[in-house]
Amino acid sequence: MATYMDVHTGMKGITTEQLAAAHRADLAIEKDEGVHFQRAWADPVSGHVYCLSEAPSAEAVQRIHERTGHPAAEIHPVPITVS
Repeated sequence: MATYMDVHTGMKGITTEQLAAAHRADLAIEKDEGVHFQRAWADPVSGHVYCLSEAPSAEAVQRIHERTGHPAAEIHPVPITVS
């Protein structure tokens, strides 16, 4: 499984509750595509939302986001990580 960071735009004013609801919606169906959404972040001022996931492909990530009503503007592979 590969790691992906996706970016959503146009979500100005998003609240913590709205972000949590969107994340829960993704989690509810993620197994349909073999995706696991690990974490989400949002900047309500810029309207950017970021999601970190493990998935078989960027297309699988996008299919989940499309089904839950918030398609990603960009999806980037993250081949190197450190902690």
